[in-house]
Amino acid sequence: MLVAVEMGAVLSRYGTALSEEIRHGFRVLCYDMGEYLLYVIGSGAGEIAAAAACQLLIDRYEVELVVNFGVVGGLTEEMGQTKTCVVEKVVHYDFDTSAYDNTLPGQYCEYPDVYLPATANLVERATQIAPSLKRVICASADKFVDGGEAKAALHERWGADICEMEAAAVVLTCNRSQVPCLLIKTVSDGLTQGGEDFGTALAHTSELCLEVADRIIKEL
Repeated sequence: MLVAVEMGAVLSRYGTALSEEIRHGFRVLCYDMGEYLLYVIGSGAGEIAAAAACQLLIDRYEVELVVNFGVVGGLTEEMGQTKTCVVEKVVHYDFDTSAYDNTLPGQYCEYPDVYLPATANLVERATQIAPSLKRVICASADKFVDGGEAKAALHERWGADICEMEAAAVVLTCNRSQVPCLLIKTVSDGLTQGGEDFGTALAHTSELCLEVADRIIKEL
């Protein structure tokens, strides 16, 4: 499990870990869940940190599945505060090599378009376990999107429903390592909301998101 800024929800739900270590600057907790071990790594915010943390989970702990849960900004009226969703695909919208390789802005050359797909069968299974989950496109980049105009512009250009700062790193890293990934997200700040609302709602929406993610993991 990869966590950016929502570690408080993990500690609140799972309590004291079976073991804890600092590995390459990342805090890693291990919980014995009976049928499986759950490794939780705190990456901190941003794509670079999330990619490094995700690769560490894969290489050092040989995980069978990476789950990224967390809070996000909503980009449409439907995606209001506390709305929970499952990420179907991600666009890394500030990645752009188009000036020299004729790809589209946001496109990685190994993909046919700008969208990085999460693991399809896990998305399907998540919606079977939690039918209220909306399948979404996530706009991901190293910037906190504050305010309605910027959010509406992301939706208009990329067709995205939510925005955040780690999903592109998680999906790209897992796909390249051929490790399944599942991303469950809950809106902390809606279309007309911003940083202050995010801060106020972080704890509550993190807990809501982890409650759903935990139920899905246990039933996979």
